[in-house]
Amino acid sequence: MTLAPGSARSPAARRLGAYLDTLEVERGLARNSVVAYRQDLVRLLSDLEAAGIDLLEAKTPQLQQHLRSLRQQGLAARTITRALAAIRGFYTYLVDIKERRDDPSSQLVAPKLMRSLPKVLSQENVEALLGAPDLSTPLGLRDRAMLELLYASGLRVSELVGLELGQLRLDQGFLVAWGKGSKERIVPVGENAELWMRRYLGEVRDQLLKGRHEVVFVNHRGGPMSRQGMWKNLKQYSLALGLPDVSPHVLRHSFASHLLEHGADLRVVQMMLGHADISTTQIYTHIHQHRLKSLYDRFHPRA
Repeated sequence: MTLAPGSARSPAARRLGAYLDTLEVERGLARNSVVAYRQDLVRLLSDLEAAGIDLLEAKTPQLQQHLRSLRQQGLAARTITRALAAIRGFYTYLVDIKERRDDPSSQLVAPKLMRSLPKVLSQENVEALLGAPDLSTPLGLRDRAMLELLYASGLRVSELVGLELGQLRLDQGFLVAWGKGSKERIVPVGENAELWMRRYLGEVRDQLLKGRHEVVFVNHRGGPMSRQGMWKNLKQYSLALGLPDVSPHVLRHSFASHLLEHGADLRVVQMMLGHADISTTQIYTHIHQHRLKSLYDRFHPRA
């Protein structure tokens, strides 16, 4: 794991690199999570070095000062909480490998998070978005299949663009998703999404494909679709409909919220989303309650 150029040869940087490698190789942490932890810990390393403090010997007050500086820089509470998790993980690792006897991060306190409700599209707006691609073109048919599958399954965008042919079980009406930490889960695929997936696979994928690979969704150059490419396409469709700030995750949120609105069990939604903790899924019940309250206030004569 490559660290900051100026610190790459220091003992602290080498130990930090070894810890990040452990997260990815031995503990199976998702690559994106390792990249985020790297960013947080390299920032800590740089701040401490600038103050003449060795990362491996830092004390609790010095780590507290680092967190205070993050707040003063205007970083979001969620970002600071993630940085704290990275710091705690690193110093716990140092204790485990007997590099330190004490854990200076054990007394650090995370900032309070204000949980904002995630953005969700109405079912009407989802229908408009699904109908936006031009079906007379191969790329339009591909995009329709991607959007249908994304909304039907609630996949993360990384799971969607990384989907391979061997993960599809369209005859049985489901797919196999590989989520965070390479955890496998079974996700149903509805009839509409199945229809559009069959059209895409049968009519246009081979036209777009260049080279040999198993990734389901192909970009205009014939290679695997990237996360950035998916975001760019979705943004173009949503802006054309007057729907700003629509991301793949908004469709994931909409998938979960609409399921609950139609009576789905919270545990079932948790399983389909691949959430390790049901408290993460419970945010969608708050969306549902908020909508019910808005409807009541709008239509009840004595509201």
